[in-house]
Amino acid sequence: MENFPNGKYLATVKIGPKGQIVIPKEVRDMFALKTGASLILMADKGQGIALQPFSYAETFWNAVKNIKGSEEK
Repeated sequence: MENFPNGKYLATVKIGPKGQIVIPKEVRDMFALKTGASLILMADKGQGIALQPFSYAETFWNAVKNIKGSEEK
């Protein structure tokens, strides 16, 4: 998209007959997503749907686990 901030992307995708969507190539490249990559789908009726690479969530949960573990000592 023209004049869109660097590192941002907006697109329309369609849901196929099997409930699948295609992640645009620009987004796959932006996040280095390869075939077979795991994503986490988060959904909230009020805020919508978001996809995150599993590695982002894994890093987040490990940090939370480490903080919680240090508070218990």
